[in-house]
Amino acid sequence: MMVNLQIALIILVFLVMALSMFFRKIPALLALPLMAFLIPLVAGVSLDDIIQLVIGQGATRLSTAYTVALFGSMLSIMLQKTGVAESMIKKGAELSGDNPWFIAVFFLILITLLFSTLGGLGAIIMVATIVLPILSSVGIGSMTIVGIFLIGLSMGGILNAGNWAVYVDVMGLEISQIRPFAMTMFAITFLGAISYITIQLYRDGHEIDLKKILLRFFGILALAFLCWMGWQQLPLEVSAWIGSALTIMGQIIRVALLGGLGLLIIYSLYRSLFQGQEHSKGIHWSAYLSPIVPLILILVFSVNFIAAFIMGLIFAFLTTYRRGHLNLLISAILEGGAMVMPAVVLMLGIGMLLNAIIGPGGGWNAAHPEGWAVLNILQPVIINLIPGSGLAYVFAFTLAAPLALYRGPLNVWGMGYGLAAVFLAAGMEAGAIMGLLMAVGQIQGVSDPTNTHNVWLANEMQQDVQKVLWNTLPYTWIIASLGLIASAMMFL
Repeated sequence: MMVNLQIALIILVFLVMALSMFFRKIPALLALPLMAFLIPLVAGVSLDDIIQLVIGQGATRLSTAYTVALFGSMLSIMLQKTGVAESMIKKGAELSGDNPWFIAVFFLILITLLFSTLGGLGAIIMVATIVLPILSSVGIGSMTIVGIFLIGLSMGGILNAGNWAVYVDVMGLEISQIRPFAMTMFAITFLGAISYITIQLYRDGHEIDLKKILLRFFGILALAFLCWMGWQQLPLEVSAWIGSALTIMGQIIRVALLGGLGLLIIYSLYRSLFQGQEHSKGIHWSAYLSPIVPLILILVFSVNFIAAFIMGLIFAFLTTYRRGHLNLLISAILEGGAMVMPAVVLMLGIGMLLNAIIGPGGGWNAAHPEGWAVLNILQPVIINLIPGSGLAYVFAFTLAAPLALYRGPLNVWGMGYGLAAVFLAAGMEAGAIMGLLMAVGQIQGVSDPTNTHNVWLANEMQQDVQKVLWNTLPYTWIIASLGLIASAMMFL
């Protein structure tokens, strides 16, 4: 009886707080810590553990993420104060022409390709520092830009083989089972992304030529298909030779980039020390590389994210140096910290909520060797939710898909993988579990206001993160539903 009451209260707390945030009755800054406090309290966790393990340790759980956000914001403000960002926007507008739909799709594909290997908030900030000003320069609305970036990010995650490792390790699936569904999910999400871009650009006031859009869209699809088919038809010997050649080229590029960066830094020091007054006006071309420097350091040389941003900040300082520039750097550091502070405070609450639901240390703690109370209470209930047919699977999880939001039961960064283990133990088909998580994962990846990348992007584009949820949820819900239908057809 007591367990049933606890279950009901946990669900009530989750629904009340989630709906309050969804309808913007309570700001997420307050709602997330409140939820983090009330859920374990209802589950029977002691007040001392809630204060120590949930509030105290939870506040620092995402310390790396918000430290990276701080340094990323400092670099962004530095580029704005020196005029580099404004100049980049103007040049981007000149080079990109007057076709915002084509530019939006191009950057959607670019973001997807980058995040098929990249990951983490640091990489997102680096890429966004380059992409956001260019998309703004062609007149795309700030909300639309956030949506494009988030969908591209999520599409890249679908193709990221590192993310597939969980399905291999937890569910015992083979890559040959995961790949076909991942490609199907990618195709569904890509169609949803094109729809989103087209509708949003129309709402932003751009003229939309549907005939041209359809021709270009199918042209892109045909080109991608031909490239894929051509690669598949290559003999193994040729593929191996191309792979070896690319490896050698990669090593040559690494050496060239390292030498080039070194020469640029030396040249910047020379200009700063001996030609300070001669280049006090205008922006030298090397300054445009400032947002790319951290990206190169991380991608090519595996430098720590925070160290890479500090190097980018120093590079921006040197390449834009003029008299009184040190004061400008200090101002950028202070203003950068202030600018990102709303996102940092929200990340504190997200960390608390993570600890509240899955426990400190991912569910096990020395003080709780029997398991985290919240998970222990909810897992037996979840077993009873397993649908008995393909139709029930699609219908039930389409309705339940928003439970991927706010670290809910279907959120892989909340209880999702624990839920998957329970479903698997209860006899549910492993492929169907993967399909479920990957399908509803699009709602989580794109729309969830508790994602650190949603928080940072919304803050950067001066949008409310809850409005981003309202803007993208209709698209991601439909994508999730179509993904569940594909999963049912393939695995049930």
